[in-house]
Amino acid sequence: MSDDKSIIGRIDDLVAEEKDLRAKHAAGQISDADEHARLKAVEVELDQCWDLLRQRRARREFGENPDDAKPRSADTVEGYLN
Repeated sequence: MSDDKSIIGRIDDLVAEEKDLRAKHAAGQISDADEHARLKAVEVELDQCWDLLRQRRARREFGENPDDAKPRSADTVEGYLN
């Protein structure tokens, strides 16, 4: 992911996948365990995308190159919540 548009596109894809997983679970098409495992992965990737987008916007706001923003690890991004 190198620009805001592609990051936002990935966020949209992940949100759509999250909705699809929930609908499949509600319809009994996937198990609790399958839904939980994939939802967790989707949520982590969403957090990483949002973090990268915020980094890019902050760099741009302060006159820095947004392309210097780098994706952070899942552990780092998820650690913000604790």
